[in-house]
Order: sequence, then structure tokens, then C-alpha cells
Amino acid sequence: MKYIITGSSGQLAKAFIKKFTESNIDFIAPTEQDLDITNKEKISNIFSQYNPDVVINCAAYNNVEAAQQNNTKAFLINKTAVTNLVDEAKKYNAKFVHFGTDYVFDGTKNDLYVETDKTNPLNEYGKSKLAGEQEALKYSNSLVCRLSWVIGEGQQNFLFKLSGWLKNNKTVKVSSDEVSVPCFSFDIADTIMKALDNNLSGLFHLTNSGKCSRYELAKEFVKLNNFDNEIVPVPMASFNSKVQRPLFTAMSNKKISKELNITIPEWNISLKKLLQNNFFSL
Repeated sequence: MKYIITGSSGQLAKAFIKKFTESNIDFIAPTEQDLDITNKEKISNIFSQYNPDVVINCAAYNNVEAAQQNNTKAFLINKTAVTNLVDEAKKYNAKFVHFGTDYVFDGTKNDLYVETDKTNPLNEYGKSKLAGEQEALKYSNSLVCRLSWVIGEGQQNFLFKLSGWLKNNKTVKVSSDEVSVPCFSFDIADTIMKALDNNLSGLFHLTNSGKCSRYELAKEFVKLNNFDNEIVPVPMASFNSKVQRPLFTAMSNKKISKELNITIPEWNISLKKLLQNNFFSL
């Protein structure tokens, strides 16, 4: 099996690169310059050179604030580029793995979201990601997994930002009414490989088990690191963001867990693993 990984500089791609390297799996993870997924010609060139069996699309535009101000780039990367990759994957009958987001929901359910729940994104980022997953699902040989609060090696996650705040402030305010599920990149990669081994297709929610607020996540992070900072719970509205965000987006991983006959670790267990194995450097 030969794999192409897009978005090689991101934390999700790094988890797959690490796993594939350790397992001697045949893969390439081109730089953004070599594989610009908005450029059909560059996609075609890479695919023809490598002839992949599986394409894992880890590329995404995740800047929620910027997407709200100008959604052109968000839709280009999160939708149009997905169409480009799917069109090319079809030519090789390659499996296409794509990642969605909990932000396709409006947060009004107040119970764990399942795959059949109605989508209603509140912001342009969520709308662009929903459009992208719909493009991917038009291809019968695709696997689309919605994620939330992805955490791994890299700077594009809440814990990296939190660690910077903690270094500079003894007291840090964190939203207590924003609830979802921290998803750890190594658990995502492990589950995706099991899903590929079982030839899963379609839409799934791939999260760690359990749920928490940003405040609870921050408190656990501080406790595990033996920091003496004070974490103060505040409503998300107090941050005066210009972007409307859903408050409750915790998703159930029951469907994929049942299909694969696995138990995905609780988020706090994987947080300990992250810190113990220096996946996340402060």
C-alpha cells in the first residue's frame, strides 16, 4: 500500500508521518510547495509519479477568525481543493481519507452529536468544512471523519496557546461553557489505520472518549504539569469574538468504535500520554 499525505506541516499529518516512519509504511508527504492542493496540475503530477492506493488529506484552513472576515481562502482549501483531490483519487481508485469538524453543528443539542444529526454551521469556517466533507462523500471510496479540538505536535492547538498564556500570566481566564472533546493526533492516526484495515467508508465521528469544557481541559493540563497558575472559568461570550461559535459540540464516537470493535481512550488518559511521551513540548 502506498500513501500520500497532504498538509505535511500540520499536527495531524505529523502523527501519520511518525506512525508510517516507525512502521516502515510506503508513503510520501510532499511540502505545500510541491503539492499545492488548489493546483490541479501539481496534484496530477504527484499522483502520476507515485500512483497511490490511499490519500490522507490532512490539509485544512483552520483560522476561524480569518475565515469569517474573508471566506475565499477557507472555501478554496476546505472545499475546492477537496474536489481536486477526490477527482484525482478516482482516477487511481485510491481510498480518500478526509477530516471534518464539530463546527458543522450549531451547539443547540446539549447531548452528544451523532453522524445523523442535522448540520447547521454558525460561521464561515464551519460552512467551508461542511462543503468539503460533502464533496468527499460524493466519492464512494472515501472515509470522512469529523474531529474536534485536535491536539498533537505543533502550535495550532489550544494547549500550545495555553502554555504561552501560562508562562506570562499567573491567572488565565478560560471559557467554561464551551464543551467538546479533545482529540489527540496519535489516537486519530491509530484509529484511521484500523479503519483502513477494515475498509471503512462513509461518515464517522472520530473523537477520544468523554467530553469536557475548555476550562476543565486547562485545569487538567495545569494539574498534570504541576503548575501553580490559577485557571478562572468565564463564559465564552466574555472574549468578545467577532465570530459566532457553537457552545456544545461534543460528538459520540460510538459508531466507529462499534464498527472497529475498539475503545478509543478517554481524553484525560491521552493527555497524560501526550505529556509523558513529550509529544507536546512546553
